[in-house]
Amino acid sequence: MSETVTAEHIAQLHQEDLKVQKQFGCRGLTYWFDDIRKTAFCLIEAPNPDALKEMHDHAHGQVPHRIIEVDPNIVESFLGRIEDPEKSKNTELNIINDAAFRIIMVVSFNRWSPTEDHPAFGELFEKFKKDLKKILKDHEGNLVTQTDFYSLISFKSVSQAILSANSIQVLKKDFNIKGIKDKIELKIGLNAGVPVTNQKSIFEDTIKLADRMCQIVKGEIIVSAEVKDLYHRENSNASLKGKYIYALNQADEKFITQLMDYTEKAWRDSELKVDQYIKPLGCSKSQFYRKMVLLTGESPNSFIMNYRLKEALKLLRKKAGNVSEIAFKTGFSSPSYFTKCFKSKFGVLPAGYLVAMQKQ
Repeated sequence: MSETVTAEHIAQLHQEDLKVQKQFGCRGLTYWFDDIRKTAFCLIEAPNPDALKEMHDHAHGQVPHRIIEVDPNIVESFLGRIEDPEKSKNTELNIINDAAFRIIMVVSFNRWSPTEDHPAFGELFEKFKKDLKKILKDHEGNLVTQTDFYSLISFKSVSQAILSANSIQVLKKDFNIKGIKDKIELKIGLNAGVPVTNQKSIFEDTIKLADRMCQIVKGEIIVSAEVKDLYHRENSNASLKGKYIYALNQADEKFITQLMDYTEKAWRDSELKVDQYIKPLGCSKSQFYRKMVLLTGESPNSFIMNYRLKEALKLLRKKAGNVSEIAFKTGFSSPSYFTKCFKSKFGVLPAGYLVAMQKQ
C-alpha cells in the first residue's frame, strides 16, 4: 500500500463498497487501518471470494491482495470488534484509524503427571485459570481460546502484554509444593503481527512462531525481536527487562523456523540423525550444536528426544493408541526404550499415565 494512503482514503473506498454491496450479495461489516504500517483489513460477508473481488473492482478498482475465510467470533476475540466503533458512526465517512496489528501471546501450561497424582492439583489449576482471566482483564488482553494446556491471547499494547506475561509467570509459585512443582512447566511466547499474510488462517504466522518459541526456547517468557523493538519504542527506548524474559533476535527466529520446519517433517523417523539437519539449516555441525544449546539449552540429540517425548505425551492424553503404538508413532525403535525414556523424563511410566488418562 502507498505511503501516502490515509485513513480517509480507506474510509472512502469502504463507502464505495457499501453503495454496491447488495449487487454482489456482500455485506461490508467494518475495516481496520494502520497508519504506521500502511495496511488495511476489511471484514466482509460474501458468498465466495470471486463475489468479493468483483464488488471491489466494480466499486473502485482496488482488488484485495489476499482473501481468507474467518469466523466472526474469532475475529472479535483477536481484534475486539466486528463492526464500526461507536465513535466513528456519526461521521460522514466513518473514518476508522484503528490498526489490526496485535501482540499475540501463547501460554503453554504442561503437566507431566495426571491430575489425580496430587489431590491439590485440580484446585490449584482452577485458581490459576481464574487468576489468569483477572490478569488479562487488568491488562486489556483478549482471551481468544483456552484449553487445559494452552491459552491464546491478543493485546493491542506491547507494554500491557509484557506486564501481563510477568504477572502470569508469578502464578507459578502457587504450584510450588512437593509432588507438583517438578511436574509442571509454564511458558509464554510473545510475537506480533498482522491478521492476514500468505497463510490460510488469521494471525497464522504470528501464532506459529509464538507457539514454537514456547515449545523449544529456554526461558519462561520468550519474546520475538519485533516485540522487543516495539517495547523499546513504546517506552522511550527503555530496556526490556524481567526475571523471566528471554528476547530473540531475527537470526534466532530464522533458525527456529528452519529447525522446526525440518523437525515437524522428520521427527517420526526412527533413523533421524543430527547430521540431517545441517543442509536444511545451512550451517556446520559445530554451528548447529552451539546454536541449539544457546537457544534451547539442549544438545541436538536431547532436543530430538525431548520433542518426541512431548509429542508422545500429547498422544497419551488423547488416548491415541496403546504404549507400543505410540512408541512407534513417535519415532522410538522399541516400546521398551520408549518406556525407559518416558519414565526418565516425566517420572511416570507411559502405561500408568495412559491408565490414568482413561479414568478421566
